[in-house]
Formats: sequence, structure tokens, C-alpha cells
Amino acid sequence: MTRGNQRELARAKNAKKEAAKKGGNAKSGSEMAKQGLSDAEKMRQKQMEGQFAMGTCLFCAN
Repeated sequence: MTRGNQRELARAKNAKKEAAKKGGNAKSGSEMAKQGLSDAEKMRQKQMEGQFAMGTCLFCAN
């Protein structure tokens, strides 16, 4: 068991590396909600532009 300490150190180092990989998002819940709303608004705008270009705008007052 001469390598026991070396194994434990390697396990700890690998666990630290894996935890850094996982990460996660750095935004709070309210920030994520705001971004979700702005993203949804951008998608609605793109949809409207696409429909208007095709002449089938459902939400436009033509």
C-alpha cells in the first residue's frame, strides 16, 4: 500500500476537475426569466418578419 496516498490525491484532483467541468449557469432565477422573455420576444419578432415576407402575417393588421 505504498501508493495509497498517491491514489487518494489523484482521486481528489480528478473530482475537483470534474466539478469544474459541471459548472452550471451563473445566472440567478430572475436573470434567467428576463432572458427567456427577451428571447421569446426576439423569436416572435422573427416569426412576424417571416410571415410578413411570405404574405401570411397572422398578427399584422393588413
